Amino acid sequence: MMLYAIICEDVPESLPKRQQARPAHLARLQILQDAGRLVLAGPHPAIDCENPAEAGFTGSLIVAQFASIDHAKEWANADPYLDSGVYAHVTVKPFKQIFPS
Repeated sequence: MMLYAIICEDVPESLPKRQQARPAHLARLQILQDAGRLVLAGPHPAIDCENPAEAGFTGSLIVAQFASIDHAKEWANADPYLDSGVYAHVTVKPFKQIFPS
């Protein structure tokens, strides 16, 4: 098992689509967390603020453990945010965690 960074970029004005698909998106992340495979996950606020309200988000970052890059891509391609049109582009890259150790 290796870590992979899933870097997602939102379409413009994605907030309504995010809100609709959020429960299903979070459920998939919870499964990774329950399996001990999730390092971190969260959105990128569109403004310099923890709670951007109506400004929304510009994308997401997920770092999790998968058996291979193909498995990581398969998981990423099944994300409800992708299916709902939230994400314009998704990149999956191997990730080597140095800190925290």
